[in-house]
Amino acid sequence: MTKTNETFEETNETFEEDSFNQLEIDLKETQDKYLRLNAEFDNFRKRNQKERLELIKFASESVILSLLPVLDDFDRALPLISDETTRSGVELIYTKLKSTLESEGLKMMETQGVEFNADLHEAIAQTPVNNKKEKGLIIDEIQCGYYLNDKVIRHAKVIVGS
Repeated sequence: MTKTNETFEETNETFEEDSFNQLEIDLKETQDKYLRLNAEFDNFRKRNQKERLELIKFASESVILSLLPVLDDFDRALPLISDETTRSGVELIYTKLKSTLESEGLKMMETQGVEFNADLHEAIAQTPVNNKKEKGLIIDEIQCGYYLNDKVIRHAKVIVGS
């Protein structure tokens, strides 16, 4: 063989080896991109499913919020009704409305005698108390608070002992 042929063959082998190495690098990069894209899509799918479930869970929130003043009106009106027949009819309607909203996930917040929590309650006023054990506790409730599926949708307006 001539020197030119040997050089050509060596160059050709080096070129093939470099091409092979480059193809291996490109393959690894492509596989990495594929794995990352697949993981991103999987995360997107899970996030989208979670958001959809939350949307379904809290879709009725605005309707329920608009009905809370009606529940408040029932609470204020019931003690003032003197006619027993009227009272029983209004209580029936109130009970049906309340049970329907509860079936949708509405839950009344318990406040009497509970320690004040700014995340759940809105302090309207403070009142002095004789007993030191009542200090920081809720003495009276002005407006009831509500949860919707364990999310606070209306804070309770309360009077706190000081």
